[in-house]
Amino acid sequence: MSRFQLLSDAQWSMIADMLPRPTGRKGRPFADARTMVEAIIYRYRTGIAWRDLPEVFGPWQTVWTWHRRMAAEGTWDRVLERLTAAADEAGQIDWTVSVDSTIARAHQHATNISRHTGAGSNYTNPQTQPQTQPQNQPVPEPPDHALGRSRGGLSTKIHQLVDGRGLPLVVLLSPGQAGDSPMLLPLLQQLKVGRRLGRPRTRPDGLCGDKAYSSRAIRKHLRARGIMAHIPEPEDQKGHRLRRGSAGGRPPNFDPGAYRGRNVVERRYCHIKQWRGIATRYDKHALTYRAAVVLNAVIAWTAHLSDMP
Repeated sequence: MSRFQLLSDAQWSMIADMLPRPTGRKGRPFADARTMVEAIIYRYRTGIAWRDLPEVFGPWQTVWTWHRRMAAEGTWDRVLERLTAAADEAGQIDWTVSVDSTIARAHQHATNISRHTGAGSNYTNPQTQPQTQPQNQPVPEPPDHALGRSRGGLSTKIHQLVDGRGLPLVVLLSPGQAGDSPMLLPLLQQLKVGRRLGRPRTRPDGLCGDKAYSSRAIRKHLRARGIMAHIPEPEDQKGHRLRRGSAGGRPPNFDPGAYRGRNVVERRYCHIKQWRGIATRYDKHALTYRAAVVLNAVIAWTAHLSDMP
């Protein structure tokens, strides 16, 4: 056991049985899984380079190999799926969800594009989300590595769908210059909370989003699925509707009281960015960076579930 105990025993017991097992090969001793996970957490909490990990965690190359392998196999996505299923069974998910995004500046070590500093990547497969991959199959790296250039430079945007308590349900990445509203439908498509009997739950009761998510297509999709939209109408859309008169239709329903609950997603991003390796992206590969964000979500769920009576 390392002297950096970053997980409580209750938290570790929730995820231990879902992590890689010893290979059975003779020779090198098998790395302790808890030490490896805590080393990964330590690296992203502090934002240090992998080679600067304290010696108590063992060789940094071993820690990196664990992180890269679990990211490619979608291990943390499966852990998150099991935790959310357990939370739903215990009635611990508030199904009025909120959506938003946050920007993470890309450090020069994260730049994969040939005209910038940093080694190029050979992961050029089409973008595929980990939840759609067969179990134990490697997850392809998106060709753009979820890096984009905007006025602020190279950046990545983290999109999350959180429950009414601010606990993450879905995590996706996009280039930093990408808009928020085009990512809402992919987020909802990825929402699957398993149940012991029957199909996974994929439909929330309501959705809170800021004005960036106000569009006819989004509102039509939410109405068709019976999801209550708590999205304010921007002034320009309101003006267009009023100018059309009766042809503009009725104003969309909006509950200011329910909308105030959207602050939980803002608070979630405040917690995420306490991990300095997430607040600034140092990872060249989008799948390893996203795995760290999902790991942060796993830690949030284990802390919540371990506090349950």
